[in-house]
Amino acid sequence: MTELIISVSGLRGIVGETLTPEVAIRYAAAFAAVAPPGPIVLARDSRPSGRMLVGAINAGLEAVGRPTINIGIAATPTTGVLVRHLGAAGGIQITASHNPSPYNGIKLFSAEGRVIPTGLGEKVLQQYLTGQPAWVTHECLGTCELLIDTQSAHLALVLATVQPERIRKRRFRVLLDANHGAGGPLGRRLLEELGCIVTILGEGTNGQFAHTPEPTAENLAGVCVAVTAAGADIGFCQDPDADRLAVIDAAGRYIGEEYTVALCAEHVLRHAQGPIVTNCSSSRMTQDLAERAGVPFFRSAVGEANVVDAMLANKAIFGGEGNGGPIHPRVGLVRDSFVGMALLLDAMAEQELPIGAMADALPRYEIVKTKIALAKEKIPAGLNALKSHFHDATADTLDGLRLDWPGQWLLVRGSNTEPIVRAIAEAPTAAEAQRLCDEAAKVLNGV
Repeated sequence: MTELIISVSGLRGIVGETLTPEVAIRYAAAFAAVAPPGPIVLARDSRPSGRMLVGAINAGLEAVGRPTINIGIAATPTTGVLVRHLGAAGGIQITASHNPSPYNGIKLFSAEGRVIPTGLGEKVLQQYLTGQPAWVTHECLGTCELLIDTQSAHLALVLATVQPERIRKRRFRVLLDANHGAGGPLGRRLLEELGCIVTILGEGTNGQFAHTPEPTAENLAGVCVAVTAAGADIGFCQDPDADRLAVIDAAGRYIGEEYTVALCAEHVLRHAQGPIVTNCSSSRMTQDLAERAGVPFFRSAVGEANVVDAMLANKAIFGGEGNGGPIHPRVGLVRDSFVGMALLLDAMAEQELPIGAMADALPRYEIVKTKIALAKEKIPAGLNALKSHFHDATADTLDGLRLDWPGQWLLVRGSNTEPIVRAIAEAPTAAEAQRLCDEAAKVLNGV
C-alpha cells in the first residue's frame, strides 16, 4: 500500500509508512472539530502499534481541548456501546480489523454509538484534507479519564437478548479462537456467564496473531482440528477487533461467516416479527428467511454504516453483513461477535440441535468472489455492458451493479484502491456462481 486508505468512516495504513503519529493526530483533531461537545471514548484492539497511536491521538485530542475517556484494549462493538452508555460525543477505535500486523487504522463513532454516517464522515474527511487543528492554550487543554469497568454494560445488553438460564442448563462445551485479539476477555466472561465449559485459543491480548487474522476457512484450518480435539459442541472465531464471527461445528467443519448472520436472523425471527437488513454482497439466505417469516427484507450498499442507515430507516429488528457481522439494535448499531455467540448458543439450546444441523437446514447457496482488471474510467461503460448482456436479470445500481435472477445473483463493484472490479456471484452451486463471474469477466474484457 503506497497511500492511506481513507473512507468516510475511518482510515487504515501501514504503521510508520502511511500511518504515522502525525496522520493520527491530524485525523483525530479533524474528528474533534466536527463532533458535538463532550468527551471522546478512545479504544484500541490488541496490536502493539495501538499503544503508540493511542498516545498520539490522546495527546492530539487534549491539545484541541477535548476530554477523553480511555478504555484501553476493547472490542469494537464494546466501544460503540460505551459511547452511548457514557453519553460521549463520539468514539475512536484504533484497529485494522482483519488486516495483518503491519497495518493499523482509525474507526470513528458518532454519539449514537455507531460508525459515523456518510454526512458526518465527509465533514471529517474535508476537515482532515483542508483544515488545520485548532490548538488551545494551556488553561484549555482537555483531560484524560481511564475507565476501569469496560465490559459490564456490553455484557448486560448481550445477555438481555437471550434466555441465559436455558443456555446454562445445556453446559455447552465451547472453543473460542480469540487469536490474541481484543475479544478474549469479554468472550470468556460471556461464555462463562452462560454456563459454558470454555477453551480459549489466543486469550492474551498481545496482538501476536497465531494465524492470519481474517477468519476464513483457509486461515482457520488448525482451529477446526482444535474444536474436535477439545470435544467442543461449537467453535467461535473472532477477528482482532471482535466485530466479526465465524463458526465451526462439532465435527470440525468450517460453517463460515456467511452463515453467522443468517443463523442469528433465523433465531431472532422465531421470537419477533420485523424488518431485516443485509448488504448487497451478503448471501441471500437471510432474504429467504425473512420472506419465509413474512417480514420485510431490505438490502443496503456495502459497508457497516450503510447497513445501519437502512436498519434505522426501516426500523429493522436485526441486520448485518455476510462477513460474519451481526447487528442487533437492542445491543448496539455495530457488528458484534458477542451478539452472534449468544444468539447461536440460545438457538442450539432452544431447538436442541447441533449448530451443524441448523446450518444444513438453511437455504443452500454457494458464493464465488473474483477480481477483474478494469481501469477506473472504464467502469461505467463496463457496468452498462453487463446490464445489456444480462438483459434477463433484474438490475440494481444501489452499489455498483447487482443483477438478480430467481435463486442467484451477481454483484460487480469498482475498487477504491486498485484498477479492478470485484465480482461476487451466488447460486445453488459453485459451478453456476463461477460461470456468472467468468461470463462477467468476458464482457468486461471486451470494454
